[in-house]
Amino acid sequence: MISNAELETRLALAERVAQEAGAVALDYFNRRETLVVETKRDLQDVVSIADREVENLIRDRLRAACPEDGFLGEEFGLTPGTSGSTWVVDPIDGTSPFVNGMPNWCVSIALLHGGEPVVGVIAAPCHGEAYAAARGFGATLNGKRLTLDPSHTIRNAVTGIGANSHVTPAFVARTVETLLAEGGNFIRNGSGALMLAYVAAGRLVGYYEPYMHAWDCLAGHCLVAEAGGWCLPFPTQGESLTRGAPVVAAGPGAVDDLRKLAGI
Repeated sequence: MISNAELETRLALAERVAQEAGAVALDYFNRRETLVVETKRDLQDVVSIADREVENLIRDRLRAACPEDGFLGEEFGLTPGTSGSTWVVDPIDGTSPFVNGMPNWCVSIALLHGGEPVVGVIAAPCHGEAYAAARGFGATLNGKRLTLDPSHTIRNAVTGIGANSHVTPAFVARTVETLLAEGGNFIRNGSGALMLAYVAAGRLVGYYEPYMHAWDCLAGHCLVAEAGGWCLPFPTQGESLTRGAPVVAAGPGAVDDLRKLAGI
């Protein structure tokens, strides 16, 4: 079991590293016309040197401070550790908005311990926002405590929906149709991690994406839980950590709504 003192230390470390990484990413964003953009799975799944350099920076800083911790990053994969803790990082979540000049991207850093995300930090440099949470310590946005309103449902608030090439267009269309038929409305801003942070902040009442990876969602899971919301547990044991799974998150008044939307 990780102690509260260790959690505080790692939370402070994650906040410092996310701030530094966010500044580097923002510098790349401001000169994005110089970046060479590559594709991965398909033409919508893009990556640039900015993603790789920011991940290298985060890994180096975390390894220097916590050399026994493991590290899982989107760009370079998993390096096991011996401490029982693993950092799970997306250096730039929302690379498509990033390379196209839109501000909806973020740096996401989570700490996994005992199979659970116990630290979550998301930095959104274009918005000047830093979300931070640790298990039992609550969640904050720029230092202000986040508390969710239980009166919000899918019918009087907005739901985030995610989609990618792992899921068929027909499936996504049915999800949107179901949400609209229930009296809800939705947005998709191109960054699942950032939309999870918005759930923690009460800007969205929930978020559903049928297939996400751990680096996209674990920081957001910690934030939502510490703000008083609910998340469908993400599989983190063994090889499951590097595979995708559904992500469902909701404020306290929309749990049943989101479970119904996701069919769980």
